[in-house]
Amino acid sequence: MISENRKRFLEPGRHLMMGNVAMSEGALSAGLTYFGGYPITPSTEVIEHLAKRLPEVGGVCMQMEDELASINSVIGASLVGAKAMTATSGPGLSLMVETISMAANLEIPFVFCDVQRNGPGTGFVTEPHHNDLGLVRFSGNGEFQVIALAPMTCQELFDMTIIAFNFAETYRCPVFILSDAYLGHLHEIVRIPPKEEILERVIKRELPAPEDYVKKFTYIDDISGEIVIPKPPQMGTDYCPGLFLHQPHNYEGLPTPKPMQFIKSIMDKINKNKDKICLTDKYKLEDAEIIIIAYGLPVRASYRAVDIARKEGIKVGIFRLITVWPFPDEQVKDVVKDVKAIIVPELNYTGVMAEQVERVTKIDIPVIKIPNVCDFHHPDDILKVIREVAK
Repeated sequence: MISENRKRFLEPGRHLMMGNVAMSEGALSAGLTYFGGYPITPSTEVIEHLAKRLPEVGGVCMQMEDELASINSVIGASLVGAKAMTATSGPGLSLMVETISMAANLEIPFVFCDVQRNGPGTGFVTEPHHNDLGLVRFSGNGEFQVIALAPMTCQELFDMTIIAFNFAETYRCPVFILSDAYLGHLHEIVRIPPKEEILERVIKRELPAPEDYVKKFTYIDDISGEIVIPKPPQMGTDYCPGLFLHQPHNYEGLPTPKPMQFIKSIMDKINKNKDKICLTDKYKLEDAEIIIIAYGLPVRASYRAVDIARKEGIKVGIFRLITVWPFPDEQVKDVVKDVKAIIVPELNYTGVMAEQVERVTKIDIPVIKIPNVCDFHHPDDILKVIREVAK
């Protein structure tokens, strides 16, 4: 449960914060009590900040011997009832995927902040590159779904981290915050709400009523056919399975001869709740003939490009992806069904999101990629493409 210690919540009002710090404070406000991590640029400020702050609120921040130990400690903390998270960058994420897969199987809630940097390999460690999107989506062997949120400001790093913890508690799956080297090190004003307002937003870690202790993992109700997601089990209480086997299992945690039913349950608990999970935003889309679809930092440059283009009489707008995984198929289909063209600026070369847009778009509507690596898009780059499409 969230400590009532006043130190957990900053004084309400305006604070100048680095992005990594804003995310850390959002985690504290959401009820974080355990952080397990290993320093890696450009996420190191997260563990540095939480090493000071978590002990102030009765929590624990552990620097482990490596990334494998870090993610396993996070899973262990979550299993005993702590709201837990880690933060790293691409190479660290690569080392953690086996445990992420295990956690998805056992439906252990946790939050993962990926402060992305250039790759492959070591890359330029202080440069942004949204090249982990595919790895985040398929973060481990087997089939399971994750939730991934893409903030674009320090304020959103604070606010969306609270949402990430709420999603973790509700859907019991890995939840990622996709930051990057620029956003994590950006300094901006962050408005901290009063403690009472924050507490109203937060879903607490609670045990179910004793009569509901039998079913501890997601299952498909035999009568209604609906997906049921029980509250996370907690070791040291009666609400704890006798076995934690990371193989196909039933709602009691016992091995099941029906792996199809097991996979369906952990996939459908996300897919059938997309209307609640897939957060998006619209900007000047009412009459748009050209649509920019973007996420994260490229959205910020897109606003300026759209405002200039509108003054030139070009009907263009923005459909922003706040949740990138699961991909909001139906929302995108509806938005782009009658447009002239779609423009997708991304901080990667291949166009990971552009591929998803192409998948749900009519074949005769062009999807134009604007790739960039290790460099922030300039509004002029996007504006140039808008003008060419509008001719």
